[in-house]
Amino acid sequence: MQYSSQAVAKPYFIAAIGLFVGQILFGLIMGLQYVWGDFLFPEIPFNVARMVHTNLLIVWLLFGFMGAAYYLVPEEAETELASPKLALALFWIFLVAGALTILGYLLVPYSGLAKLTGNDLFPTMGREFLEQPTITKIGIVIVALGFLYNITMTILKGRKTVISLVLLIGLWGLAVFFLFAFFNPANLVLDKFYWWWVVHLWVEGVWELILGSILAFVLIKTTGVDREIIEKWLYVIIAMTLITGIVGTGHHYYWIGTPEYWQWLGSIFSALEPIPFFMMVIFAFNMVNQRRREHPNKAAVLWALGTPVMAFLGAGVWGFMHTLSPVNYYTHGTQITAAHGHMAFYGAYVMVVLAIISYAMPILRGRAAANSPRAQVWEMWSFWLMTISIVFITLFLTGAGILQVWLQRVSENPEPFMVVQEKIALFYWMREVAGVFFLVGLVVYLISFFIGGEEEATA
Repeated sequence: MQYSSQAVAKPYFIAAIGLFVGQILFGLIMGLQYVWGDFLFPEIPFNVARMVHTNLLIVWLLFGFMGAAYYLVPEEAETELASPKLALALFWIFLVAGALTILGYLLVPYSGLAKLTGNDLFPTMGREFLEQPTITKIGIVIVALGFLYNITMTILKGRKTVISLVLLIGLWGLAVFFLFAFFNPANLVLDKFYWWWVVHLWVEGVWELILGSILAFVLIKTTGVDREIIEKWLYVIIAMTLITGIVGTGHHYYWIGTPEYWQWLGSIFSALEPIPFFMMVIFAFNMVNQRRREHPNKAAVLWALGTPVMAFLGAGVWGFMHTLSPVNYYTHGTQITAAHGHMAFYGAYVMVVLAIISYAMPILRGRAAANSPRAQVWEMWSFWLMTISIVFITLFLTGAGILQVWLQRVSENPEPFMVVQEKIALFYWMREVAGVFFLVGLVVYLISFFIGGEEEATA
């Protein structure tokens, strides 16, 4: 059964895809600046391009999560959204605040932006990934509180399911841990210790709960497998996620001045972090194998299957590759970190947002269950183009990182950072080419929305 208030998800999904395009464009600009240092300088310096690239990633995924929640919660709760008007108002507030912040990065020197936004009164700026002006951070908290009120009240007045409750815990966790973005102690060790409470406990903690619940919802809808089976899997996966993810924060504490026991705790629990991702792979493929019907939206099923596989490779395998403290001692902050980050974000979060968009958007646009077969072919081409491209981006960055570690940190005569960067430039060029193919895949994905067909698929 469809609910009219689910329609508020549509602008969130459209904004998410638009910001995703912006993120990739700035990624390509940065990639070119690695090998052509003066590209777009001084208009867009590297530090600004990096801020925009990473901030757009976070913001568009948040739009995707919010759209997913607004779509699936009414269906899970079997009731209309508590306040569709509030959802739309918060959409515009979030979009305008995000756009103004990005324009601020691009048009005003960062120090000037800090003065302009009153950072001296309540300093929170200047930290990686949390570069947003204090007023933007306050705006994010207001939007998050309004959003959580809306979702929580909808769940409380309707049916409670494991999927909606896991999603709710993940969303509340996202909001609570963001509050540490306002804690900015003068002591650098203390600052980094709690900075990871936002950055790590988001992407390797509460965001994984959001991932699991969205994936479970899409699999229920596309496979027809009994809800009880999927919910049992979800319980086990989120338990392992929280056990490994929370203590696994310790792998960021190795070299920042924290006690030595974090080397043991961080290494052991980080080594266990691939387990919930591997369980997600088994879960997704089991559900599809046990499906009771062939859903016409084959593209959504493809995204749903691709998500755990790529998440396991990026977050699990590439994460494990450099998470043990004796290895991390050499690899910390090299291009190996970047390789892990690119595939992990794509696999775990980009793909699950694209999966829910792929499933929900045809229905939100008035189609029975799926886009036309022709449109789905285009969408599946986009899946393979983007996924293969991110694999090559990861492999090229891994090659660059291994060479970097050897030349800069392990060899008997370590070479200076910039000398090493010159020697690994070929990997950066190859990464840039793969990035162009990724953009082509994203454009194909956009085109698929505008393709009709002889008939639209029906349920």
